[in-house]
Amino acid sequence: MFPSKALWDVVSQPFKRSQHGLFQGKMKQYGNNVPFSKHKTRRTWLPNVQQKRVPSEILGQAVRLKITTRALRTIKKKGGLDNYLKKTSPELLGYAGMKLRQNVRSQELEKKGKKEKTFNLTAYPEPKAVTLGSPPSLLTARLARAMASKQLGKKDGELATVEETIEYLEKFRISTRKLPLGAPH
Repeated sequence: MFPSKALWDVVSQPFKRSQHGLFQGKMKQYGNNVPFSKHKTRRTWLPNVQQKRVPSEILGQAVRLKITTRALRTIKKKGGLDNYLKKTSPELLGYAGMKLRQNVRSQELEKKGKKEKTFNLTAYPEPKAVTLGSPPSLLTARLARAMASKQLGKKDGELATVEETIEYLEKFRISTRKLPLGAPH
């Protein structure tokens, strides 16, 4: 008898519980119970998870975590929770571990008197005047699509398709080599 597709979908998903603690890559394991009669039945093995308070020197307090015994041994080997969080790869830390790592780093920078670097991902310097002769960018492409939609009489805010834009540019003999529209050369 083959397991249903729904069962395989569940099996192939990541172990979600491991994202809420330090599991050191330990996951749920699957296998068979095999008695003397050799009648196999499916079963699972869960990781050895403990709820512990692990002291952090940088944070200045004990952090309460769901943690596997494997992760506890690794923390002891690395010389404490702070070193473990700094040196372990993000894939092994998971969501909770990465959150703790950020807290430790920010606290460490604060103690040194430095500020944490912040990055503004949405602020791009916009050119003051964009023309079709401007260097190829998303803004020049958007400008060309807006001009084509205006010429075609589309509603405000509705842009012309790429094909309509290329047709518009060729009709009015505007060089398409300067625009990143994917037009044939």
